[in-house]
Amino acid sequence: MKARLIDRYFHFSIILLSVMAAFTSCTDDSGNMDISYVIGVAQANLSEPWREVMNAEILETGKNYPGVKIVFTNAGNSREKQEADIDKLVRSGIDLLIVSPVESQEIAPAIRETYHLMPVIVLDKAIEGYDYSLFIGADNELVGTQAARFVKEHIGEANGTVIEITGSAESLPVTRRMQGFRDELQGSENIELLGSFSADWLRDKAEDITGNNLDLFSRSDVIFAHNDAMAFGVYRALARAGITDKAIIGIDGLTGAEGGLALVEAGILEATITCPTGGREAVNRAMDILQKRDGLPKKIFLRSSLITRSILADQYSLPQRTDKRDPEDPVVLGFAQLGKESDWREANTKSVISAAKKSGITLLFEDADLNQEKQIAALRSFIDAEVDVIAFSPIVETGWDEVLYEAKAAGIPVICSDRTVKVADETLVTTYLVADFVEEGRRAAQWVLEETGDSRDVRIVEIGGLPGSAPAIDRRKGFAEMIERYPSHTIIDSDPGDFIENLGYNVMTKMLVRHPRIDVVYAHNDDMALGAIRAIEEAGLEPGKDILIISIDGVKAAFQAMKNGKLNCTVECSPLLGPQLMKAVLDYVNGEELPLRINTEEGVFPMDVARESIGSRSY
Repeated sequence: MKARLIDRYFHFSIILLSVMAAFTSCTDDSGNMDISYVIGVAQANLSEPWREVMNAEILETGKNYPGVKIVFTNAGNSREKQEADIDKLVRSGIDLLIVSPVESQEIAPAIRETYHLMPVIVLDKAIEGYDYSLFIGADNELVGTQAARFVKEHIGEANGTVIEITGSAESLPVTRRMQGFRDELQGSENIELLGSFSADWLRDKAEDITGNNLDLFSRSDVIFAHNDAMAFGVYRALARAGITDKAIIGIDGLTGAEGGLALVEAGILEATITCPTGGREAVNRAMDILQKRDGLPKKIFLRSSLITRSILADQYSLPQRTDKRDPEDPVVLGFAQLGKESDWREANTKSVISAAKKSGITLLFEDADLNQEKQIAALRSFIDAEVDVIAFSPIVETGWDEVLYEAKAAGIPVICSDRTVKVADETLVTTYLVADFVEEGRRAAQWVLEETGDSRDVRIVEIGGLPGSAPAIDRRKGFAEMIERYPSHTIIDSDPGDFIENLGYNVMTKMLVRHPRIDVVYAHNDDMALGAIRAIEEAGLEPGKDILIISIDGVKAAFQAMKNGKLNCTVECSPLLGPQLMKAVLDYVNGEELPLRINTEEGVFPMDVARESIGSRSY
């Protein structure tokens, strides 16, 4: 069977490549040329089976929308060619661009320029900033983490070794997968990483690398390849040398006779991690954008799963849905809010209540008053009420496993809104509807770096959020990773203010006593920044001038403070998640699979735009 599979796999790419090369556009099967929308697809290459499948999924999904024409280009892994492709598509009159970048940084200017002309969906490789309509892709750091967990479980307590085969060096998916892989292995002193090789996503190159380093590969227990094609190349080289006792794990998990799932079933790979292409989602979301539907996110991270032969033996299926509701009955949502700690939270609550009413969803609402035990009790009350969906904004990241297992046992999906949790079983949460807290921290740091320019010895203090909460952890992480690159800038102090204005005032008062000179205050939310402003004024200093202040949330009070010259900048973290939450709820009850994570859209608002923006703020 292995020999037949190798042969079929070898010819698969050639056959499918020929098919994909044969078309440049599509309409519906009836040949209807009454075109309503034209979608351009700028593909990075067609040398990887995964990208061929992406194009095939885009083509097939497009057939569900009569009057939609899809035009494809293939950059052949050339940045210059992809830039020319994008320009050609734009000049041809497309209504929306879907682009799977050759590389993130180099192609970003072309994407940014196109975004000012039309909607742009970025697939697979994210670009820095927010100059696009929507990003759809895998959480590559999580994919690397899942691979490392497999390695740890396979090797166990004994000493073991692993080799890594990566895709194109410096590409963002490679960087993120490597980071997740290494972070998870950190602390496993019994596991040694023998080496890491770049095979540019290509089976033949991985085969050559393995053949040229047989002595090293023969000493490894596990080989982790960043896609199934390279994993298969490793297998071919080892099999040719008579080495068949190595555990090989890949990524992609494509279905079909020649996909990664078949390689696992045949025993060629020990495991694969599914990495959806996002092709179907891109077309569906493109139509949402073109038809101006409500509840559209900024980023969608698709779910990845570890697949082994034992899982395939259980028919490789997602947990069976146990929907017991009558389609004629109203959808019932149980929502457990964490409290009323800030203006942002109150706006968030109003958005949820308003959107539920507008969507025709029956809402059971509970407020936990910043008490985790009370919030857990609220979740249990929703389980007892047999609601259709549970959503909650977790107070802290940990301590939820037991109640979420109870929800899973009851067949009730759980959506985390605004914040994330850490649980042993990733399937306990159906999806996360959250801001990108790390990116918010990065954007705050970027503003500080741009505003202070070439200044030396910039002293920064940080007023953090509630310890243990996802926003506090990630906003600190994103800010610190940017600031640490610049020796001229130092975070000299950091204390939590729990997202509460009065605590922000208390923290700032103490910091002003401890530090004779402070240049910048970075607060994890606007409320704490407003408290800090009071403390700075009481100390006889002028906030916004003597000390620069940047915060996160973008509430109306922050815009008023900027208008008054007391706050320099706020990074938006929109509380208006209600429409997106209701869309996710309705998508689920209507049978759609939800992605792993949905990120909301945000902006950066410095002081000079506050006057013209304040009137448009709804919170």
